Amino acid sequence: MAIGNGKDDGRPTWIVTGGAGFIGSNFVHKVRRENRARVVTFDLLTYAGNRDNLLSLEGDPDHLFVRGDIRDSPAVSALLSEIRPTGLFHFAAESHVDRSIENPGEFVSTNVTGTFVLLDAALRYWEREGRGKGFRFLHVSTDEVYGSLSPSDPPFTERTPYAPNSPYAASKAASDHLVRAYFHTYGLPVVTTNCSNNYGPWQFPEKLIPTVILSALEGRPIPLYGDGENIRDWIFVEDHCDGVLAAFDRGREGETYAIGAGNPKTNRALIETLCKILDRLASRTGRSARELVTAVPDRPGHDRRYEIDAARSRTELGWTPAHSFEEALEKTVRWYLANRSWWEALRARYDGSRQGIGRKQGEGK
Repeated sequence: MAIGNGKDDGRPTWIVTGGAGFIGSNFVHKVRRENRARVVTFDLLTYAGNRDNLLSLEGDPDHLFVRGDIRDSPAVSALLSEIRPTGLFHFAAESHVDRSIENPGEFVSTNVTGTFVLLDAALRYWEREGRGKGFRFLHVSTDEVYGSLSPSDPPFTERTPYAPNSPYAASKAASDHLVRAYFHTYGLPVVTTNCSNNYGPWQFPEKLIPTVILSALEGRPIPLYGDGENIRDWIFVEDHCDGVLAAFDRGREGETYAIGAGNPKTNRALIETLCKILDRLASRTGRSARELVTAVPDRPGHDRRYEIDAARSRTELGWTPAHSFEEALEKTVRWYLANRSWWEALRARYDGSRQGIGRKQGEGK
């Protein structure tokens, strides 16, 4: 297993778990585009992981894809020993709330056990040789661990008590606690980020924003849960990746950083904005996409409001989002219009009627 033509030229080498998924693949592309480090993508390629997300990196000697399971302790340990990374970025996770309601065991297995396996292998590697390399473990988490805000509550901060309301959120909360424990008990150099809802290229089609775009393009109903007044704080995935890099570079070991762009929107308002963009960019014979919006029953445990106060990330990390909400939302719509073959191939591969593509509606992780 060789990367960088097998030469140790002193450049950093990073392992990215879940690097073929939505956020992970955007992160891998950014790191390689900016030549920040050599990257080894470690991904099991479940329904949300897609080698096509990394297609443009084929032939890049400084990117290596390894198919593997973060729950496989021997495989993880062997990878660390062979690659000898200076950083591990842990994006891999089961993240769809509806799926966690139907199959919580898979979320506990991947998000809790998988994180434990990574931490334990990383600790042994760090104690053996990673300490001298300045090794760091960056754990990517979610604002859903904090539960739901009422209309009068202040936004989440790093000091907000955990109060997860779905099996997905509970599994991520457990993984956050394990990361914290490995720092305080063993001294493993870790940093955690908790991010708001993401959107952008390569997002799996069952998530909210791609669902709206694809439904509008195909003239299918656009589902709106409940009364449509649930609020989410949206961040463009490229800005999130910038925040993760800032936390890795400048974050204090053992600390947590909340990453959000300050764009709280009701689901109804978000869908209306998307429909306006779609009407302008992909009009359907003069009809508005808003005519397709259809109320559907609310899902169990649907948190009412998320919003992040990212002041600490801005002051301590020097990070600010580079994109405005509507600018990045239009950029996202244009990406799906230009990459129809990507999402059509996904639907052909997973059969929407069986796997839920176009039937369920996730949000943004």
